Amino acid sequence: MSTGPSSADPLGAVDPASPADVRVVGPLVVRTVAIEDPGPLLALLPGDGDLAWVRRGDGLVGWGRAAELRVDGADRFRLASAWWAELVSSAVVRDEVRLPGSGLVAFGSFAFADRPGDSVLAVPQVVVGRKDGTTWVTTISQGGLTPPPDLAPATPPTAPADVTFADAHLDGERWQSVVAEAVRRIEAGELEKVVLARDLLATTDAPLDVRWPVLRLAEQYPMCWTFHVDGMFGATPEMLVRRERGLVTSRVLAGTIRRTGDDHRDLALAAALARSSKDLEEHEYAVRSVAHALAPHCSSMNVPESPFVLHLPNVMHLATDVAGVVPDTDPVSSLELAAALHPSAAVGGTPTPAAQELIAELEGMDRGRYAGPVGWLDADGDGEWGIALRSAELTPDGRAVRLFAGCGIVADSDPAAELAEAQAKFVPVRDALVAPAP
Repeated sequence: MSTGPSSADPLGAVDPASPADVRVVGPLVVRTVAIEDPGPLLALLPGDGDLAWVRRGDGLVGWGRAAELRVDGADRFRLASAWWAELVSSAVVRDEVRLPGSGLVAFGSFAFADRPGDSVLAVPQVVVGRKDGTTWVTTISQGGLTPPPDLAPATPPTAPADVTFADAHLDGERWQSVVAEAVRRIEAGELEKVVLARDLLATTDAPLDVRWPVLRLAEQYPMCWTFHVDGMFGATPEMLVRRERGLVTSRVLAGTIRRTGDDHRDLALAAALARSSKDLEEHEYAVRSVAHALAPHCSSMNVPESPFVLHLPNVMHLATDVAGVVPDTDPVSSLELAAALHPSAAVGGTPTPAAQELIAELEGMDRGRYAGPVGWLDADGDGEWGIALRSAELTPDGRAVRLFAGCGIVADSDPAAELAEAQAKFVPVRDALVAPAP
């Protein structure tokens, strides 16, 4: 049950009139110990799937709830950061591992827009983590230390039953007309770039076990960050920001081309992507927006002059890794850095205010937590926040899933080509929802 602010409530310093829903009753007691490798992290997740952030076998999984905050509105990041700071300050922590992600940890998924939107920051009761060959388990409770649980693979998920797909808000033809209107506005000088998204609706005959698509995404896209937080799941190729002991990194993706499956043809397409003036322009806007947002917090930065081509199983992207150093005098957390970066030009557009207005006007749909920050942070402020791309949101009854895909629109954009790009971006989650033929 949710409770309002109280003297024992870590949100007590926050305005009670704020749009926040809090679930915690007192100071948290946290213990982290190193353990023997229990095998694949995602295989440990119980039947409800719960919380996950995994890449190439490393990362974090968690289940249960020791504390939770739900919040919306323009102040969602500020309220979440304040709540987390109060929670950290009152917690009793025994951390025998002392790595980023050990100790007190929260998983988060934030809405793209100020309104509407529902954001969540969740502290699990059990977290299992792995980094650079070290594996640990963290227990989080109220009132006393909890012994580490016995860890073993959970019962495997059941394959989805009879999944059907249909256009959701706009069909392909209508979405192309929206793209054409956006191009007209850009040519008229109203803005330089806007990212427009569309959605598909998948329905099933029986409630979906979210672990099924999450496991398949991790297997098929190991170079991406596979995540699940409160029904939002996916495999994102884009790291919005990572903060680790003063080093800040951000992977920027903008400019996309679909793979053909023919290696020689794909190499030629990658070379064409790297020379494309349209895609290079789109990419430059995105890199510029990230560098501008990080600069106030960094004593030094490295912004490569040219992007590289990131090869994924379904598409190729222009990519740039921006890096910086946060001085010891700046206590900014990974969540606060994510708030400063959101929305980047890669998911919003340039200039941001004009792009946001056009998205609200032309898309006409609620993105929810699609293209918002998703990830985790620890008590030291370290953490990883991706952008919720190649993603979908499961309905509470488990019988429907909204899939999302977006494209960066600039003056040279062709509506038909953008539709094909969006279709390619649906592929990871769409394939993960369909059981393979026997």
